Amino acid sequence: MLKLENIAWSTPDGTPVLKDLNLDVPDGKLVVLTGPNGGGKTTLAKIIAGIYKQDSGKIYFDDRDITDIDITERAKMGISFAFQQPVRFKGITVQKLLELAAGKKLERDITCDILSKVGLCAGEYVNREVNATLSGGEIKRIEIATVLARNSKLTVFDEPEAGIDLWSFTNLIHTFEEMRKNMNGTIIIISHQERILKIADEIAIVADGKIKMSGAADEMMKTLAENSGMIGRCSKQEALF
Repeated sequence: MLKLENIAWSTPDGTPVLKDLNLDVPDGKLVVLTGPNGGGKTTLAKIIAGIYKQDSGKIYFDDRDITDIDITERAKMGISFAFQQPVRFKGITVQKLLELAAGKKLERDITCDILSKVGLCAGEYVNREVNATLSGGEIKRIEIATVLARNSKLTVFDEPEAGIDLWSFTNLIHTFEEMRKNMNGTIIIISHQERILKIADEIAIVADGKIKMSGAADEMMKTLAENSGMIGRCSKQEALF
């Protein structure tokens, strides 16, 4: 599905962030990337999506070399990226946003089905503008709905729990669980949250610009627990790295 070989990236002032990083992401899995703050997780996610261009290394998607392919072409190939803080679009309704994501006109019943999958009542949302009147939890779920409408092969979520309340976070977990059960593609989630780690198929630890360790979620959870004592608090996890 996705293979990264010897990926390196530095900030404009020359500070290394990713250092010959290697990662294999299997098809049809939910993979969580975790690790200490500043370890390179978000940079890695943006390189996968094509938002950033690596300084060196190769990226393969479905056995195709996409190293020099830009974000627009990657999106056409089925790679989606969900930001920590989703973009709001004044003047664009939820219905229109889902149609833009799908690249076609959507019948009302299809829109309703997509919104129901992310826990939103279609009747209350289809005609609402995607603006500041929506809560953090609502906008997160609408963004996930656009992913479902797009039917992406690979979707990368950058800390989807950021900026939302506990109730919305609980619903977000349920949404990811449903996506995991029914997905036709692959999901990568950047997160420190134990509840998100627990629904993963595989977990990879990103620290000091490299993949320090990766494997099946059950085994990785044991490793994190043994080395940190408290999964989900990055300050505690840093003892592992």
